[in-house]
Amino acid sequence: MDTAFAIRQNVFVEEQQVDKEEEYDEFEQSSIHYLVFVDEKPVGTARWRITKDGIKLERFAVLKEYRNAKAGRTVLLKVLEDVIPLGKKIYMNAQLSAMRFYEREGFVAEGEMFIEANIQHYRMVLHHTQ
Repeated sequence: MDTAFAIRQNVFVEEQQVDKEEEYDEFEQSSIHYLVFVDEKPVGTARWRITKDGIKLERFAVLKEYRNAKAGRTVLLKVLEDVIPLGKKIYMNAQLSAMRFYEREGFVAEGEMFIEANIQHYRMVLHHTQ
């Protein structure tokens, strides 16, 4: 968990200026966390949890210098591999800047844009599986 938190601290708190109090929440212990490695170095993280609406994917973060190294796609595909068999709706609140990334894997925006942690987001839902 410390490694995942360090990556999230770097990406969300330092780079994107998200308030530390907003970044770490009451769902840390009840979520399933992932790390992705490049050359044995942890460079990305994500988590998911079950909610009343289905399975919510959250806290996808990849260190800036590894964003074009397929680390984000690797962790997303592993998370999807684990959650699709559960047979529930899969959704997330995606930052506007990351929407195209999620669309390539089958996510579709729903509803209006909203602000979360002072960043523009859309709710996205997985509409097909690999």
